[in-house]
Amino acid sequence: MLKFFALGVIALVLISCGPGNEKERKTDTSVFDISTEKWPKKTPINSKAMDILKGWPEFNALETSFDALYSVENKEDLKLVIEDLIEKQNLLADSKYPESFDISQVKSRQKVFKTYVLKAKDYLEFQQDPHEPTLEMINAYNVFRDHFNIIINSTLDTKLILEDE
Repeated sequence: MLKFFALGVIALVLISCGPGNEKERKTDTSVFDISTEKWPKKTPINSKAMDILKGWPEFNALETSFDALYSVENKEDLKLVIEDLIEKQNLLADSKYPESFDISQVKSRQKVFKTYVLKAKDYLEFQQDPHEPTLEMINAYNVFRDHFNIIINSTLDTKLILEDE
């Protein structure tokens, strides 16, 4: 009886350590690879707006962190970049905005960007595919950047509209 029990235990150990688990491990590691080629590129900022933004060190730090997003290769890299983006975005929100961009439209677009950064972070923490929230985050950042161009190119004088009679 003891021989049958020992043979049963050995058989279970051999079956559980068989080639089936190696196949599962291979598929798990391939899921962690991230392809950045299909991600949209950053929206360019015109030279007038860029001259103003050069004097805003918190924005430049956010730009540097965002550029690191395009060099990620796996979920761990993406998680580190997103954590850095959250930190830089918080510093930007607490900083003094340049006078031209110290308006609610810019701040609201920055909050939308922060929302999508946090969404991407949550997807990573809960082991979900971060592709969709990362694309949404990039698009929100592009809208944020594009609004600098809109403000600089706007010829509408808001003082005339807001003036009381």
